[in-house]
Amino acid sequence: MKALSFIFRAANSLCIRQVEQRTLFARCGMCGSASSNSKFEPGFGLLFDIDGVLVRGKTPIPAAKKAFQKLVDSNGQFVVPVVFVTNAGNCLRQKKADHLSHILGVPISQDQVMMSHSPLRMFKKYHDKCVLVSGQGPVLDIAKNLGFMNVVSIDMIRESFPLLDMVDHNRRPKLPSSPVVNFPKIEAVILFGEPIRWETNLQLIVDILLTNGNLNNPYESSHSSHLPLLACNMDLMWMAEAQAPRFGHGTFLVCLENIYKKITGKDLKYEALIGKPSELTYHFAEYLIREQAAQMGWRAPIRSLYAIGDNLMTDIYGANLYNRYLVERAARKSAKAVAKVVAGTGTPATVPQEVDTDNAWESELASPTATSCKSILVCTGVFNPLTEVPKDASQCIKETVFHGHRDFHFDPALVEPGHIVPDVNAAVELIFEQEKYEMPV
Repeated sequence: MKALSFIFRAANSLCIRQVEQRTLFARCGMCGSASSNSKFEPGFGLLFDIDGVLVRGKTPIPAAKKAFQKLVDSNGQFVVPVVFVTNAGNCLRQKKADHLSHILGVPISQDQVMMSHSPLRMFKKYHDKCVLVSGQGPVLDIAKNLGFMNVVSIDMIRESFPLLDMVDHNRRPKLPSSPVVNFPKIEAVILFGEPIRWETNLQLIVDILLTNGNLNNPYESSHSSHLPLLACNMDLMWMAEAQAPRFGHGTFLVCLENIYKKITGKDLKYEALIGKPSELTYHFAEYLIREQAAQMGWRAPIRSLYAIGDNLMTDIYGANLYNRYLVERAARKSAKAVAKVVAGTGTPATVPQEVDTDNAWESELASPTATSCKSILVCTGVFNPLTEVPKDASQCIKETVFHGHRDFHFDPALVEPGHIVPDVNAAVELIFEQEKYEMPV
């Protein structure tokens, strides 16, 4: 069986490399007419992390502007599909697109930006439920933009139940509070990102979970389950202007998980973990790449994705995890095709059950065309910014302390980047070299 699997993978890889020539529909000056030149049609897409790759805090990384001058033509049009995949979740996509346009000097649309919470658009079964959202920035607007119609914020709870927020002595109510009668029952909790006042959010989220969404109820810790909990952004740390990484939302999740377990003796369970390194995030990013290529009139399928990041535990782990999924998916498809051929000859064929089972999200996003997702690590962010760049990827560190989320197991292969480069400009140059891609004149 292992030999068959190897043959299927090898045959699939060979087929992928024999991509037929396609016709390029490129914009020609201001007239928008199409010109055919398959030489310049991209068969790959780029996924850029932002913090630590393009910026540090609010400060642009110098190599970023150089890199993006290589990615647009003389009319400012992108020559390859590009999506920005960030674990940030404290603003709307349009605001992030405007910021990127300013720092990179090229026009970026909101359709090229994927926030950590973007895949929540697909969780439609929660869109009409009353949900509590935690984070900072315009959390109510973000939730409504994603499709949620009945949203409650931490501040709304605190205003209605002032006696619940007691850590800060200066914010404690001066007078007794009357019971709240008409406050809606919470049906799910969504964590967008790290809040400003951790103690307040930790306290009130635990209150919601232990009262089953009704804060007038007493604690009930004997239940075997709690309200659905959806979390975005699992970054333990991220890189800003400081010399060392700063706490991220993943650190907040560690606090929440441990408080809940300390009180109840049970593990906190997530309905979904969204943002890098989750597979769903890369599914959604690949879908956006395909959509962008279609809008630009590029007809050749996007076979290769390149994910550029600075964090081994999110960017590299996630890209490699998605690459593993794509490789295994191709092997299953090849096995299924061979089984059909064998069946056509009248020879009994047994196909493993998982061959017919694709990822559930493919019904929402359509099947991916990509067959690989290659990881590239830059040294301008979380990853050892002050050390020399290793000469090759085989010298990459094997972390002994796993900084990834509790629900993701440590696998050394998943934190091993395909390439290590000094910065994002070097990453783009490497990709063009790998793809033998020449910029259209």
